[in-house]
Amino acid sequence: MTDFRDVLNRQRFEQGFADTDGETRVVHADYAVQGNTRVILHVEADPALRGTGAAGVFMRSLAEHARAERLKLAPRCSYAVIWLKRHAEYDDVMAA
Repeated sequence: MTDFRDVLNRQRFEQGFADTDGETRVVHADYAVQGNTRVILHVEADPALRGTGAAGVFMRSLAEHARAERLKLAPRCSYAVIWLKRHAEYDDVMAA
């Protein structure tokens, strides 16, 4: 796994994970900026990572990043909505 990063010029959060062959693949979330809120528009895992749990680890990293940076998250992507609903420990990073 590589470090979680905010690619500001692309308005995208990314994190790399090794696939079964050891190749680094990326899970990413595209976002829109609304003040200190990041509207999560789309979360996608490289097809080689699907079913490995990488997207869930990515979402945890995203929520931890939001907490550390005092950002709020407004999920619009169905995966992000469901993941955040299932993880009430991150309610503090949810936008009102």
